Amino acid sequence: MAPTTSAVARALERIERLDPALHAFIEVWPKTALAREREAVARRLPLGGLPFAVKGPSGIRSYAARRLVAAGGVPVGATSVPGPGTGWQTWGQGAHGRTVNPWRADRTPGGSSAGAAVAVAAGMAEAATGGDGAGSVRVPAAWCGVFGLKTTNGLLPSPDRTGLASAGVLARSAAAAERYARHVLPGYGAPAAPPLPLPLPAVYSEDLGFAEVDPEVAAVVRAAVDRLVAAGTVRLLERDAALLDPAGAWAAVRGGSPRAPEAVRVRRANDDRLHALLAAAPLLLTPTTPNRPHGHEGPGDVYSTALTWAFNLSGHPAASLPAGFTGDGCPVGLQLVAARGADVSLLGMARAVESALPTVRPWPPPTEHRPPARGPSWRR
Repeated sequence: MAPTTSAVARALERIERLDPALHAFIEVWPKTALAREREAVARRLPLGGLPFAVKGPSGIRSYAARRLVAAGGVPVGATSVPGPGTGWQTWGQGAHGRTVNPWRADRTPGGSSAGAAVAVAAGMAEAATGGDGAGSVRVPAAWCGVFGLKTTNGLLPSPDRTGLASAGVLARSAAAAERYARHVLPGYGAPAAPPLPLPLPAVYSEDLGFAEVDPEVAAVVRAAVDRLVAAGTVRLLERDAALLDPAGAWAAVRGGSPRAPEAVRVRRANDDRLHALLAAAPLLLTPTTPNRPHGHEGPGDVYSTALTWAFNLSGHPAASLPAGFTGDGCPVGLQLVAARGADVSLLGMARAVESALPTVRPWPPPTEHRPPARGPSWRR
């Protein structure tokens, strides 16, 4: 590769160096990416060659990817998703093998946007497209220590006929994600939005009334919320944020039975509760996951999506941003939920929140992954 300091060249160099250990990509497109970057710079397109990754083999055809390319973004490769025959959706299969968590190689990165989160966390892409049908953007964002946004259901085109999945983005921060949003989300104006009046009225729930949360995960998130209060970023309201457990309703909708009586009852009850809650406060805060990243053997009896899939059923936009780390070095996510259609406002609130939290420690951790000796080339 010819020496250069372009953003795409730097991304490709990191992929070449790091991905043999992390397994975040299934395909990488160096020649096409460098050519697209030259074109974007020559045409003075607004994104100017921003290197991004796409989720899975079909990600390059997604609405978000096409919008980013039109604005001068450069897709550098397709990232891993769960392999065939898996009983859970919280790991990925890259070209070199099973995708690993960049902070703990013995743990999963989450999924199904597994490689997307790893690519962003390790600096192999500045952003990545994702899709979220139960927490598939937010869970890996939480477990890889990056920002992840699930958009309002129906806001952007989605191939999911059940209506549960919506497009999303992963980036190193909410501020970085705004470059994506400006060219993908409808209604995102070119002028910068005015600063939000602080403190933001918010409601915090550790468990949404039903989830069993790892005490250390809960403590990390609660400490982050307390810092937000102390910084004057949020003002907590005493409101009941208890919902009905959405597991059965989500499974019914995914299984093609959205009119099953119990599913209808749970969805209506939770929709009413969320409407009342978000009418009183623009922001709901929870842990993103009830657990820390599990091992590659699977999640056991714990639903990693316990705190995320309620908002796929209800359609609300939701984001995860880094809250801190557990004592054993696992990232923990703070989930932010806003009213339906308030995606742009949610990004602004996420920026305010992350600016008040300590800077996430840089990757790699002290025990940096050492890639194995380079084998035969697998790029196209």
